[in-house]
Amino acid sequence: MRQNMKNVSPMSNEGRNAYVIEHLTDALLTLLRGKSINDISIRELCDSAGVGRASFYRNYENKEDIIRQYIHRLFSEWTGGYGQSDGKPISVWIQALFGHFERHWDFYRLLNERNLIYLLKDVIIGIFGPKPEDSKGDAYAKAFAAYTLYGWIEVWFQRGMKDSSDEIAGLFKMQGL
Repeated sequence: MRQNMKNVSPMSNEGRNAYVIEHLTDALLTLLRGKSINDISIRELCDSAGVGRASFYRNYENKEDIIRQYIHRLFSEWTGGYGQSDGKPISVWIQALFGHFERHWDFYRLLNERNLIYLLKDVIIGIFGPKPEDSKGDAYAKAFAAYTLYGWIEVWFQRGMKDSSDEIAGLFKMQGL
């Protein structure tokens, strides 16, 4: 069960940690609307979040880790509705994935504006890419699929995020994938 302020005692370590994570995330996303991640200091971030620097370093190594964790959380919500072995055509998956981007358009637009899309690649490869236990054939197939998927996502961002999830799914079908 994911911890948040509603299901954890505020006096517990988990409650304090959930508070820190939530406030650092909110503060970083707010600060990113006005400046690049490189122009945001850890002190400024912690002051804005109302937490101490020790709390930041207890949870993260760097500011990008906050974004990575937030992307993971968004993707966990998305993948929770899609079982990987349900036999759906890949175009349905692509449409659902780009639908996820559309639902969180403001966040992903902010990543794009601040040149942080590379953080999305790490998550895509982590979720869809090869795992150490995969056979050689599966590992290469998953790597091909994950990097291809990221390439489509990156082009979508570069093109201004204008194409709808339906259009992307249709283009994917046209490619014979």
